[in-house]
Amino acid sequence: MNKKDIQILDVRPLRGPNIWTYRPALEALIDIGELEDFPSNTLPGFYERLSAWLPGLVEHRCSYGEPGGFLRRVQEGTWPGHILEHVTLELQNMAGQRTGFGKARSTSKRGVYKVVVRSRQEEVTRACLLAARDLVMAAINDTPFDVPATTARLVDIADSLCLGPSTGCIVDAATERRIPSIRLTAGNLVQLGYGARQRRVWTAETDRTSAIAESIASDKDLTKNLLAACGVPVPEGSVVESAEAAWEAAEDIGVPVVVKPSDANHGRGVSLNLTKREEIEAAFHIADKEGSEVIVERFVPGDEHRLLVVGKRVVAAARGEAAWVTGDGQHNVVELINLQINTDPRRGETEDFPLNLIIIERDPSILLELQRQGLTEASVPPAGQRVLVQRNGNVAIDVTDKVHPEVAAAVSLAARIVGLDIAGVDLVAEDISKPLEAQRGAIVEVNAGPGLLMHLHPAEGSPRAVGQPIVDHLFPEDNNGRIPIVGVTGSDDTTRVARIIAWLLHIDGRHAGVACRDGLFFDQRQVERSDCANWHAGQRLLINRTVQAAVFETPAAAILHEGLPYDRCNVGVVTSLRHTEDVERYDIRDDEQMAGVLRTQVDVVLDEGAAVLNADDAGVAAMAEHSDGEVIFYSADDKPDVIAAHLASDGRAVVLREGAIVLLKGQTAHRLAAKPMTPASATLAAVAAAWALGLAPDLINTGIDSFETGFGIGTEAAARKRARR
Repeated sequence: MNKKDIQILDVRPLRGPNIWTYRPALEALIDIGELEDFPSNTLPGFYERLSAWLPGLVEHRCSYGEPGGFLRRVQEGTWPGHILEHVTLELQNMAGQRTGFGKARSTSKRGVYKVVVRSRQEEVTRACLLAARDLVMAAINDTPFDVPATTARLVDIADSLCLGPSTGCIVDAATERRIPSIRLTAGNLVQLGYGARQRRVWTAETDRTSAIAESIASDKDLTKNLLAACGVPVPEGSVVESAEAAWEAAEDIGVPVVVKPSDANHGRGVSLNLTKREEIEAAFHIADKEGSEVIVERFVPGDEHRLLVVGKRVVAAARGEAAWVTGDGQHNVVELINLQINTDPRRGETEDFPLNLIIIERDPSILLELQRQGLTEASVPPAGQRVLVQRNGNVAIDVTDKVHPEVAAAVSLAARIVGLDIAGVDLVAEDISKPLEAQRGAIVEVNAGPGLLMHLHPAEGSPRAVGQPIVDHLFPEDNNGRIPIVGVTGSDDTTRVARIIAWLLHIDGRHAGVACRDGLFFDQRQVERSDCANWHAGQRLLINRTVQAAVFETPAAAILHEGLPYDRCNVGVVTSLRHTEDVERYDIRDDEQMAGVLRTQVDVVLDEGAAVLNADDAGVAAMAEHSDGEVIFYSADDKPDVIAAHLASDGRAVVLREGAIVLLKGQTAHRLAAKPMTPASATLAAVAAAWALGLAPDLINTGIDSFETGFGIGTEAAARKRARR
């Protein structure tokens, strides 16, 4: 390689908990070559260029634990792997992927490092890593680097690949409640929870959102008729099929009126406060281009409001305002819109902006509004003249705290009448703090899959954390979306332990799945015969809506290659600690490093869970201190001092005593009649895991006794027996 160069040898996505962090990360293997002899303080001008290009690095605390810590390290002298880590993190932050975790560690080969950074979206992090390498090399070699252009490119990548803000806020709220999530598509379809306890969300729609309710909501005339029949205030109106019929309907209703499409959204094609025949007929043609039918209804004076209903209550409300420009005698209306409205930083093309850009070509109703004022888009209003551009479509002012209880009750009722669990209800009122009847206010629309951005990032007022009530709606307080999960790792007997545990869960009457080296199993049916002790197979278990409990075998090599397939587990089993050849490709060279890998299984045990550890293996037994939950030791020897000390503290253990399996807790003992299978340690580990899950000793006894001959996931000998029948 070239002198003073950074070569990226390999990039490995760690999609689950791993040896570095509980969360997904990207691990890069890099070779810095001769730069091993050139720390940053020996590179002229490097610090100045790096800190000027990325001023945000001043916030990186690094080992000093204070702002400016990392830059201090650069001044004092640090190596490119460490610098690459921090530059990658900063580029992720600049791309909108806020994160702060990173590590850089040397390997057994001189000049080769592992650089690890937290990854919220794999492809975005990979792009940031590659850009970081180019930026660091430019700073080293004193060559130009276009930071703004790079940042813009990374932002575009993040915008195209990451969850939208509406879905993102729901996932973040779930994470706050320790509810796991799995992204099911490249879009916004996300699973919250695991297996049989999962729920699904798609932006602000959920698996509780009825397709019939969505269809009703998309038909504005049908919605209005249903609401009126139930006593909800709505504007009088009717569906019309021609411009002439629109005028006749307006005469029957009484002007002013509103003309709008029956199934459009975002205010497109809606014309308000129409009084003249030519206006109404022109508005019909505008609306007719947007929807399948056109509705003429009574104009309700006041401001447009959007109220978000989740479950049976209003959780947020926003008010709209009309958009105006003021003439200067020099610019036409289009130019004034671009100068006075579209320059507002709250407006933009993407859903990250609370307000949309106003573009006449996209909303012909603006032309009608201008015509009513005697103007066209090319008109140049005199200085000081105010021109109304848009009456609706600018709903982004938070008014949640002002909503009158009777208004909230009417809006909540409207959502239930349509049948939506989450709804965006549009109403028009002059004062949201007063009952609708008192001001002739009315509900004009009920929308499925409402946008949440106006509540998350209002143009004015307090942001509302609307993801939380959506998660609370899907998962009541006593439901965290988790199923019992058992993880098994170690150097020996892990496949057999996993299969025995799965059999015991089956005997307990649960729909259990297991992913292990022998394949993938749902209940007692083998659906995959290849090695399934890996992340991808594990995900198949977690997304299966019938799985009530899951068992995962995850060898050390799989932890190093992709991480665990789940975020946390109820039971983590470690069978033994012994360095194996298959981990050497990951630069794991001895038992001490191997212990760091296998400890990952213990690190992810839930507070209310248990680590099941082999007391006969000193290295495994020492992992007890890392468990957030209970520790249950097992031993085929029944003599280790660690067992006695553990029982003295009222702990639990499973031991082999005089050829029998004995369950111990403090000073109490329960002997099982079933004989342990070979190897006995595997049986003890499985019994301890089942005991940790709350299975009764008698049931465990039955399961151990029936494992070899059961029609479930028994041994190869049992499989051959079944084949001969």
